Amino acid sequence: MPASFPQYVTEAITGPLPDPPGVKLKKEGLKAMHPVVFIPGIVTGGLELWEGKQCADGLFRKRLWGGTFGEVYKRPLCWVEHMSLDNETGLDPAGIRTRAVSGLVAADYFAPGYFVWAVLIANLAHIGYEEKNMYMAAYDWRLSFQNTEVRDQTLSRMKSNIELMVSTNGGKKAVIVPHSMGVLYFLHFMKWVEAPAPMGGGGGPDWCAKHIKAVMNIGGPFLGVPKAVAGLFSAEAKDVAVARAIAPGFLDTDIFRLQTLQHVMRMTRTWDSTMSMIPKGGDTIWGGLDWSPEQGYTCSGKKQKSNETRGEEGESLVTKTKPVNYGRIISFGKDVAEAHPSEIKNIDFRGAVKGQSIPNNTCRDVWTEYHDMGIGGIKAIAEYKVYTADAVIDLLHYVAPKMMARGSAHFSYGIADDLDDPKYDHPRHWSNPLETKLPNAPEMEIYSLYGVGIPTERSYIYKLNQSPDSCIPFQIYTSAHEEDEDSCLKAGVYNVDGDETVPVLSAGFMCAKAWRGKTRFNPSGIKTYVREYNHSPPANLLEGRGTQSGAHVDIMGNFALIEDIMRVATGGNGSDLGDDQVHSGIFEWSERIDLKL
Repeated sequence: MPASFPQYVTEAITGPLPDPPGVKLKKEGLKAMHPVVFIPGIVTGGLELWEGKQCADGLFRKRLWGGTFGEVYKRPLCWVEHMSLDNETGLDPAGIRTRAVSGLVAADYFAPGYFVWAVLIANLAHIGYEEKNMYMAAYDWRLSFQNTEVRDQTLSRMKSNIELMVSTNGGKKAVIVPHSMGVLYFLHFMKWVEAPAPMGGGGGPDWCAKHIKAVMNIGGPFLGVPKAVAGLFSAEAKDVAVARAIAPGFLDTDIFRLQTLQHVMRMTRTWDSTMSMIPKGGDTIWGGLDWSPEQGYTCSGKKQKSNETRGEEGESLVTKTKPVNYGRIISFGKDVAEAHPSEIKNIDFRGAVKGQSIPNNTCRDVWTEYHDMGIGGIKAIAEYKVYTADAVIDLLHYVAPKMMARGSAHFSYGIADDLDDPKYDHPRHWSNPLETKLPNAPEMEIYSLYGVGIPTERSYIYKLNQSPDSCIPFQIYTSAHEEDEDSCLKAGVYNVDGDETVPVLSAGFMCAKAWRGKTRFNPSGIKTYVREYNHSPPANLLEGRGTQSGAHVDIMGNFALIEDIMRVATGGNGSDLGDDQVHSGIFEWSERIDLKL
């Protein structure tokens, strides 16, 4: 079939499609101006093998991650071994080198037909962009941010590539477009590049002001994602995910013969980068036992008024929906999730003796740290009953001490009292926007661009996993479910507004409040903009993943978002786009957060 066939059929059904942004802006006479740098997120960039064990013969420079994933099916355990990092160092295991694919092909498509950056790249090409003024800053997204520099000098390469593009484009500053975890990676870069060597890039205090016009963050998990907690606690993040979406059978059939989830968990727990997404800011940001910024949100989008809404005639309609305690990120049991704070009797787990081992020997083959915890430790965790964002950090330290020891060497989750305290010069703070200052670059602009209107994981109901075969003692209690359309509880997960991965609070708060105007986090008053894109699913199958999607990865094909990026790349600024564009409660929710600015 000719490539234009689906478009021909679609137009026959729905009338002519709107011009893609590249065609539209070209007609307006806009041309390539500022160099553009793409920074991919976790999981979306390809990784290839440079050195491996005998089981990986014939795979030199073949993709292990991304592409067709053919090797996963042929030699699953070999694949897990070559995708894992060293459990002590967080770097290469002996005799294995897996590296990021370089160039635009690193992340244009994640798998055949599944675009990530391809649509944006094609639209930019329409107005004259090509490899000389477009650059994919690919990096090994499994590593901690500072380790990408230690092992691969990735931050140094990014610095010199940006300098080269700025100087060969007549001194025009770069527009940086990070996606997902790439947003945190670029926050780290902005601190690294201006910090003195050897810890930093030695670019001096005005490097960002000289080289960056705008940072246009897409789906940025600035303050982390609750999903990361579920992923680290019980390997149940829906995101084992991207793989599930593309190869639906991949995680449901047991191609590893032994429980797939545990192998995935063993592998992902060696990836330090996953710990960059643990929620930051503790209870101040995410809420406590009895409050959360998103209080009163209902999943049908209707405002919840103290358990009562007015019908069209003004008569009172009592909604059955109970207010959700989003601040309780993990609750053991639905009764605990809904209980009044005074009714929750929790027994502190932190001092619990880890005691007898779990009577299951197969677990030892699959390294997770649960078997070191013993029955006593597991019971203590369930008896603590409820975990807010502050307690979640202690919980992860308790269930995965080795992993969190590596993680806390590279990441930090607090809020700085005094940003001038020299301890915040350490790289572990650089990707936490609540522990760092933005660069001194008053002409730069920072955008937060993200989708809204999709239920997004915010807190969880757990239960103990009694199954004798399982090495993972906790699981999401999927039977906790409410059918009511206003209810946000679906299959053990309380949802809130977001892009399916990042809740609005995490994507929007920094640009809506903490960096808005001159604040202690933004002393030079860099202008910030919040641009939300309301999710509209594809109208029919022929539209593929849609041109108005707000979903975390599919938004990369959203025409309105692409147009916003292109207008800035061709010289526009936030006021040309119409300043903020907001559909969610982000400004109202931000006001409820009591953060010293």
